[in-house]
Amino acid sequence: MGEKTLTRMDLSEAVFNEVGLSRNESAQLVESVLEHMSDALVNGEQVKISSFGTFSVREKAARVGRNPKTGEEVPIHPRRVLTFRPSHLMKDRVADGNRKK
Repeated sequence: MGEKTLTRMDLSEAVFNEVGLSRNESAQLVESVLEHMSDALVNGEQVKISSFGTFSVREKAARVGRNPKTGEEVPIHPRRVLTFRPSHLMKDRVADGNRKK
């Protein structure tokens, strides 16, 4: 697998090439979509993108952890974590990519 990372710039360039908006408008569109997604997640909403997957926020309870070096018990505070669950179509596409190599 390659070490390539898809960036905001790559997404805005793809919008520019596919949709025909100016580069500036394409960048603004990508930023707007990502901001809407982030705001929804911060507010505890799910973000579901058909044929891609679902982003959601999960509450994790407080628990006692252990420092692996010292074995000392350390309290882990309750927190919210971001989760992603890929759609079946996305899972299939990724699996098909594995077979082509």
